Amino acid sequence: MPWLRRYALAAITVAATACSPELNWREFQPEGSGLVVRFPCRPDRQSRPVALAGHRVQMDMLVCSAGGSSFAIAYADLPDPASVAPALAELRARAAANIAATPAPAAPLEVPGMTANAQAARLVLNGRLPDGKEVREEALFFSKGLRVYQASVIGQAPSAEATGTFVSGLKLPA
Repeated sequence: MPWLRRYALAAITVAATACSPELNWREFQPEGSGLVVRFPCRPDRQSRPVALAGHRVQMDMLVCSAGGSSFAIAYADLPDPASVAPALAELRARAAANIAATPAPAAPLEVPGMTANAQAARLVLNGRLPDGKEVREEALFFSKGLRVYQASVIGQAPSAEATGTFVSGLKLPA
Protein backbone atom coordinates (compact mmCIF):
# COMPACT_ATOMS: atom_id res chain seq x y z
CA MET A 1 0.00 0.00 0.00
CA PRO A 2 2.92 2.44 -0.26
CA TRP A 3 1.58 3.51 -3.67
CA LEU A 4 -1.75 4.45 -2.06
CA ARG A 5 0.03 6.61 0.48
CA ARG A 6 2.08 8.29 -2.26
CA TYR A 7 -1.09 8.81 -4.30
CA ALA A 8 -2.95 10.33 -1.35
CA LEU A 9 0.01 12.59 -0.55
CA ALA A 10 0.21 13.69 -4.20
CA ALA A 11 -3.55 14.38 -4.30
CA ILE A 12 -3.36 16.45 -1.11
CA THR A 13 -0.38 18.40 -2.50
CA VAL A 14 -2.22 19.12 -5.77
CA ALA A 15 -5.38 20.16 -3.91
CA ALA A 16 -3.43 22.43 -1.56
CA THR A 17 -1.56 23.99 -4.46
CA ALA A 18 -4.79 24.57 -6.40
CA CYS A 19 -6.35 26.35 -3.41
CA SER A 20 -3.37 28.51 -2.47
CA PRO A 21 -3.85 32.16 -3.34
CA GLU A 22 -1.76 33.68 -6.10
CA LEU A 23 -1.49 36.89 -4.10
CA ASN A 24 -0.35 36.46 -0.51
CA TRP A 25 -1.02 39.89 1.02
CA ARG A 26 1.11 40.96 3.97
CA GLU A 27 1.61 44.28 5.67
CA PHE A 28 5.09 45.82 5.82
CA GLN A 29 6.53 48.84 7.53
CA PRO A 30 9.82 49.11 5.63
CA GLU A 31 12.61 50.47 7.79
CA GLY A 32 13.28 54.13 7.12
CA SER A 33 10.24 54.55 4.82
CA GLY A 34 7.78 56.14 7.25
CA LEU A 35 5.14 54.09 5.43
CA VAL A 36 2.91 51.10 6.07
CA VAL A 37 2.09 49.16 2.91
CA ARG A 38 0.52 45.85 1.87
CA PHE A 39 2.37 43.77 -0.73
CA PRO A 40 1.05 40.59 -2.38
CA CYS A 41 4.52 39.05 -2.31
CA ARG A 42 7.84 39.55 -0.56
CA PRO A 43 9.40 42.75 -1.95
CA ASP A 44 13.03 43.21 -2.89
CA ARG A 45 14.70 46.43 -1.80
CA GLN A 46 16.77 48.54 -4.17
CA SER A 47 18.44 51.90 -3.68
CA ARG A 48 20.23 54.30 -5.99
CA PRO A 49 21.10 57.97 -6.33
CA VAL A 50 18.86 59.96 -8.70
CA ALA A 51 18.49 63.55 -9.84
CA LEU A 52 15.12 64.84 -8.67
CA ALA A 53 13.86 68.44 -8.70
CA GLY A 54 17.40 69.73 -9.17
CA HIS A 55 18.86 67.71 -6.28
CA ARG A 56 20.87 64.51 -6.09
CA VAL A 57 18.93 62.26 -3.68
CA GLN A 58 18.91 58.63 -2.65
CA MET A 59 15.80 56.82 -3.92
CA ASP A 60 14.76 53.61 -2.21
CA MET A 61 12.38 51.17 -3.85
CA LEU A 62 10.51 48.07 -2.72
CA VAL A 63 9.20 45.92 -5.57
CA CYS A 64 7.72 42.48 -6.15
CA SER A 65 5.82 40.69 -8.90
CA ALA A 66 2.76 38.49 -8.49
CA GLY A 67 -0.36 37.70 -10.45
CA GLY A 68 1.09 39.10 -13.68
CA SER A 69 1.76 42.57 -12.22
CA SER A 70 4.58 44.37 -10.46
CA PHE A 71 3.90 46.28 -7.25
CA ALA A 72 6.33 49.00 -6.19
CA ILE A 73 6.89 51.80 -3.71
CA ALA A 74 9.68 54.32 -4.27
CA TYR A 75 10.58 57.16 -1.95
CA ALA A 76 13.22 59.83 -1.51
CA ASP A 77 13.99 62.63 0.95
CA LEU A 78 14.39 66.15 -0.40
CA PRO A 79 16.52 68.89 1.16
CA ASP A 80 13.92 71.68 1.19
CA PRO A 81 10.14 72.16 1.14
CA ALA A 82 10.21 74.14 -2.12
CA SER A 83 11.38 71.05 -4.03
CA VAL A 84 8.53 68.72 -2.98
CA ALA A 85 5.89 69.84 -5.54
CA PRO A 86 8.40 69.93 -8.45
CA ALA A 87 9.66 66.47 -7.43
CA LEU A 88 6.11 65.04 -7.47
CA ALA A 89 5.47 66.62 -10.88
CA GLU A 90 8.76 65.19 -12.17
CA LEU A 91 7.92 61.70 -10.87
CA ARG A 92 4.54 61.88 -12.64
CA ALA A 93 6.18 62.88 -15.93
CA ARG A 94 8.82 60.14 -15.62
CA ALA A 95 6.19 57.47 -14.94
CA ALA A 96 4.41 58.37 -18.18
CA ALA A 97 7.67 58.58 -20.14
CA ASN A 98 8.89 55.20 -18.84
CA ILE A 99 6.05 53.44 -20.63
CA ALA A 100 5.67 55.93 -23.50
CA ALA A 101 2.22 56.91 -22.25
CA THR A 102 0.57 60.15 -23.07
CA PRO A 103 0.00 62.21 -19.94
CA ALA A 104 -3.29 61.24 -18.33
CA PRO A 105 -5.70 63.36 -16.33
CA ALA A 106 -4.85 63.18 -12.65
CA ALA A 107 -7.39 62.10 -10.08
CA PRO A 108 -7.33 63.47 -6.53
CA LEU A 109 -5.56 61.33 -4.00
CA GLU A 110 -5.82 60.87 -0.24
CA VAL A 111 -3.37 58.60 1.54
CA PRO A 112 -3.90 58.58 5.32
CA GLY A 113 -1.22 60.77 6.90
CA MET A 114 0.03 62.44 3.70
CA THR A 115 0.91 66.13 3.49
CA ALA A 116 -1.49 68.08 1.27
CA ASN A 117 0.13 69.01 -2.03
CA ALA A 118 -1.36 70.18 -5.33
CA GLN A 119 0.87 67.70 -7.20
CA ALA A 120 -0.33 64.65 -5.21
CA ALA A 121 -2.35 62.53 -7.63
CA ARG A 122 -3.46 59.15 -8.88
CA LEU A 123 -2.85 58.40 -12.55
CA VAL A 124 -3.90 55.56 -14.81
CA LEU A 125 -1.42 55.26 -17.68
CA ASN A 126 -1.62 53.08 -20.77
CA GLY A 127 1.59 52.62 -22.69
CA ARG A 128 4.23 50.24 -23.98
CA LEU A 129 7.38 48.72 -22.58
CA PRO A 130 10.61 49.00 -24.59
CA ASP A 131 9.90 45.52 -26.05
CA GLY A 132 6.57 46.81 -27.42
CA LYS A 133 4.27 45.02 -24.96
CA GLU A 134 1.23 47.03 -23.94
CA VAL A 135 1.01 47.82 -20.23
CA ARG A 136 -1.27 49.61 -17.84
CA GLU A 137 0.10 51.41 -14.82
CA GLU A 138 -1.80 52.82 -11.90
CA ALA A 139 0.50 55.21 -10.05
CA LEU A 140 0.10 57.34 -6.94
CA PHE A 141 2.29 60.32 -6.10
CA PHE A 142 2.23 61.85 -2.62
CA SER A 143 4.43 63.24 0.12
CA LYS A 144 4.82 63.57 3.84
CA GLY A 145 7.02 66.42 4.93
CA LEU A 146 10.16 66.37 2.78
CA ARG A 147 9.72 62.76 1.64
CA VAL A 148 8.10 62.04 -1.75
CA TYR A 149 6.53 58.69 -2.64
CA GLN A 150 5.48 56.90 -5.78
CA ALA A 151 3.37 53.74 -5.49
CA SER A 152 2.74 51.76 -8.69
CA VAL A 153 1.03 48.69 -10.01
CA ILE A 154 2.02 47.81 -13.57
CA GLY A 155 1.20 44.91 -15.86
CA GLN A 156 -0.64 43.95 -19.02
CA ALA A 157 -3.97 43.81 -17.20
CA PRO A 158 -3.54 44.51 -13.47
CA SER A 159 -6.44 43.22 -11.42
CA ALA A 160 -8.67 46.00 -10.10
CA GLU A 161 -9.06 44.03 -6.88
CA ALA A 162 -5.29 43.64 -6.40
CA THR A 163 -4.68 47.30 -7.24
CA GLY A 164 -7.39 48.33 -4.78
CA THR A 165 -5.90 46.19 -2.02
CA PHE A 166 -2.43 47.61 -2.65
CA VAL A 167 -3.64 51.23 -2.72
CA SER A 168 -5.91 50.90 0.33
CA GLY A 169 -3.00 49.43 2.30
CA LEU A 170 -0.92 52.63 2.05
CA LYS A 171 -0.69 54.60 5.30
CA LEU A 172 1.69 57.19 6.69
CA PRO A 173 1.54 56.80 10.48
CA ALA A 174 2.11 59.89 12.64
